[in-house]
Amino acid sequence: MRESRAFDLSSPRAAWRDLSLQAAAWFAAAIVAGMFLWLLFDLLWHGAARVDWTFLTTTPKSSGRSGGIAPILASTLLILFVAIAVAAPLGLATAVLLSEYTRREGRLGQMIGLSLDVLAGVPSIVVGLFGNAFFCVWLGLGFSILAGGLTLACMILPILIRTTESGLRQVPDEWRLSAEALGMSRATILIHVLIPVAAPALIAGLMLGIGRAMAETAALVFTSGYVDRMPASFLDSGRAISVHIYDLTMNVAGGDKNAYASALVLIALLIIINGIAVALADRALTRRVSAA
Repeated sequence: MRESRAFDLSSPRAAWRDLSLQAAAWFAAAIVAGMFLWLLFDLLWHGAARVDWTFLTTTPKSSGRSGGIAPILASTLLILFVAIAVAAPLGLATAVLLSEYTRREGRLGQMIGLSLDVLAGVPSIVVGLFGNAFFCVWLGLGFSILAGGLTLACMILPILIRTTESGLRQVPDEWRLSAEALGMSRATILIHVLIPVAAPALIAGLMLGIGRAMAETAALVFTSGYVDRMPASFLDSGRAISVHIYDLTMNVAGGDKNAYASALVLIALLIIINGIAVALADRALTRRVSAA
């Protein structure tokens, strides 16, 4: 009798628990949304007046106290391009290896999984020192956009691999068996069945990786450098927008206003990129549902 009462979902006590849990969830969501809105309002209050077309298309002057951020934006986008161009194929290939060709309990799967967990937990400053020693010094790339992008690729690989692997493992085995019964090879199944179905997870991993890469500062200080001129190639040094914000707030007296404006541009870029990624994920999910 007591057990039936404890699990009676229609009892007032169960209803109160359900209401309390729902209220706690809404309260937590409100706190997170409120923090973001407060941050956005603070940036708009201090930096919106400075953000205009001139600010986005001119070069910094007086150590960044005046002028714009055109070369900083170009360097940021080039570093991000290198990071995604390197991390996306490596992440997808590793996720396919873990989900389709190895077992989690196998030795290879355990070694790769442990490596990913360790890499995900390494502080960004340590990754920056590694990037400086390996890419800048040992490979001879120096302080360059290429070195910074390769370092960021190392940082976002664990996120990309884990999310893509999870998406591939969630594909029902019946889909694989049905494709094999139709005489499709494993490569054909991967290209035409599994990867399109796991596209939302891949896009989600890219979205998280882009968010971390664009906000990274410590690793880029040691790899891409501080130079604020327009880069001519991937081997030129370039200042990312996060490094620019740090430099204006910590090293340049009177640079707070342009730092706020730069931070507002960074948030706007993140919102735009995440919005595009969400739209692509929704489109891929719609195709997946239609195909099912």
